[in-house]
Amino acid sequence: MSISLYRSQVAQHQRTIARLQGEKVKKVKAAADAGKKSADASVAANKASSASTVKSKLRDVERYSGQQTKALSDVSQLEKKIFEAQTRLAQSEQRLAEALKRDQKRADAAQEQRLRQINDGLSRHDVLHDQAAREIEKLKALPEKITVVFFAADPGSDHSNRLLLDEEARLIGEKIRASEHRAALEFHTRWAVRPMDVFQATNELKPTIVHFSGHGTSADTLVLQDDQGNAKHVALEGIVSAMAIGSEALKLVFFNTCHSHNQAEACIRHIPAAIGMNRDVGDLPARFFAAQFYSAIGFGHSINRAFSQAKALVAMEFPGEEDIPELYEQDDESLVLVRPPEA
Repeated sequence: MSISLYRSQVAQHQRTIARLQGEKVKKVKAAADAGKKSADASVAANKASSASTVKSKLRDVERYSGQQTKALSDVSQLEKKIFEAQTRLAQSEQRLAEALKRDQKRADAAQEQRLRQINDGLSRHDVLHDQAAREIEKLKALPEKITVVFFAADPGSDHSNRLLLDEEARLIGEKIRASEHRAALEFHTRWAVRPMDVFQATNELKPTIVHFSGHGTSADTLVLQDDQGNAKHVALEGIVSAMAIGSEALKLVFFNTCHSHNQAEACIRHIPAAIGMNRDVGDLPARFFAAQFYSAIGFGHSINRAFSQAKALVAMEFPGEEDIPELYEQDDESLVLVRPPEA
């Protein structure tokens, strides 16, 4: 039985006990009232001088005494029902506590397994140290600076439901400025993005990383805006084509939008790496994930290591959300985008 059903049983027993206790209070009062009336009638019978009055009062004594006896019998029956209901409540509460304990145990085991998998992934990447000489040569071939373009679109939103895309951009910018090789990263933002803005920015800035932040749908569409500020759904084929013929310097497309893993997977037919989300993603986990990813890039880590660090942060801050991001790469050897000054 589910925890919700156990909780429902507990609440039902509590309501039953409350109802029975209310009925008991009424019966106790009824018994007390009948007892008082019986006593008053008995006193009146003793004082009466008329035989008919005495007879009438004695009948009242008998009637009220019967009412009192009946009320006390009802009280006894109600007390028995209350005891039985309290017994059932205790049993339901015990079953609920056991179910909660089992559920917590399963959750702890699942969380431990997720963290172990992440740690195992980080450990496997330590073998990259054995390839130091080749990596140095690869670093020397990198450009002195890379450009990140942050495309944001949140059409149709208002103050109550808008995504805090400006907060995401601000946090990414802060993490880049706090990174070791901050001078090697240029971070640009574009807001209320329309399809033509994507081409304008890629032609103008020749970015190494294109970052989309906003909305995606389960139909594999990316939500941008049209000239009137309304939602413009861009199909998977359209956005992949735009990335394929964009900047020749483009190495990574980062879809920080819901249901974008298919777009990311399709993009790597044309570019080295892409990141997407395999289902709905919360505004705050997405923001933390992106900020940590760019922080790691700014410290000279590879895309794969930066991705793993970002997932590990989400696992610590928002347990259960770290399995949403997906990384796709053309080659087994993950790219390093930032060249340290000494390389």
